[in-house]
Amino acid sequence: MNDRAERMQRHHRRHRRGGGLNLVSLMDIFTILVFFLLVNSTEVEVLPSERDLTLPESVSRELPRETVVVTVTRDDILVQGRRVLGVDEALADDAPVIPALADALRAQHVRALRDDGGAREVTVLGDRELPYRLLRRIMASCTDAEFDRLSLAVNQRVADPQIAALR
Repeated sequence: MNDRAERMQRHHRRHRRGGGLNLVSLMDIFTILVFFLLVNSTEVEVLPSERDLTLPESVSRELPRETVVVTVTRDDILVQGRRVLGVDEALADDAPVIPALADALRAQHVRALRDDGGAREVTVLGDRELPYRLLRRIMASCTDAEFDRLSLAVNQRVADPQIAALR
């Protein structure tokens, strides 16, 4: 019995060590995480897109910044994705400023990012078929709501195919 007890004691001592950490699996996880972060950390600002919205094209070289977004579809005017009023309602009135839009923009003052000059920025996403008189009133409403910098969202296109080949 004594031999058996010693054998069992040696066996228990040998197997008492805890399980080790499998570094191969951990390295695989971190490798996948690094590739995921590299792919998803580009400097492209993606503006929200509406299915029934066709942006005009431009040769703008400046990248968009994160701002308060006013979206004008064929039917609705939205601020940060929330409907403010219909386009037909806005076109029915001839006042230079759209009061409902100006009020909705004033409510966004806290969220409005300021650039180095202290100006609030707003980006207007408008369908290319948007009537100019409505666009002018939307811009006047943005100015009335104390947004100093106004950007119009466009799809980027290359000005000249020969220039694009040189890049």
